[in-house]
Amino acid sequence: MAAKKSFYKKIDSTTELKLIAESDAQAIFQLIDNNRPYLRQWLPWIDYTQSIADELAYIRTVTAQYQEHQSVACAIYYKGTVAGTISYHPIDWANRKVEIGYWLGPQFQGHGLMTKACKALIDHAFDDLKLNKIEIRCATGNARSCAIPQRLGFTHEGISRQAEWLYDHYVDLHLYGLLVSERKKIA
Repeated sequence: MAAKKSFYKKIDSTTELKLIAESDAQAIFQLIDNNRPYLRQWLPWIDYTQSIADELAYIRTVTAQYQEHQSVACAIYYKGTVAGTISYHPIDWANRKVEIGYWLGPQFQGHGLMTKACKALIDHAFDDLKLNKIEIRCATGNARSCAIPQRLGFTHEGISRQAEWLYDHYVDLHLYGLLVSERKKIA
């Protein structure tokens, strides 16, 4: 099978999504490493990302998933700098749905970057991939993360109790969903 064309979305004059590449490993790792205590509050994989080699291994995994039409993982660039990442967890083709996961360095929050990045991946999922449903899961205590699907018109479908192990305790997760038929909710 021929390699897939690289994914790229220019969102506005300051923000773009680029398919994560090995050349991003240093910048992404540095952003994680510089913000480790902050990110560790909500992301269960922070302790497993201890080096650029760890980030490269992740990038190679998601690149292979992209080539196999299973995922899309992007670096979010703001004013030419990596601000965070956003990705589809592996696409469920049988049920035509996908979950979006994301994180942003705290110094890049408050600019609407994640809302715009999510909208771009929502458009791609519905317009290009012809999926029926998009889900987002957020820890119940993570108000900033929960605000994204709420802002984008997702329906709160419930809470999955003790759904994620976060280093030394379980956290409950809000489940948000958006159907293609509900897309009118997001302009």
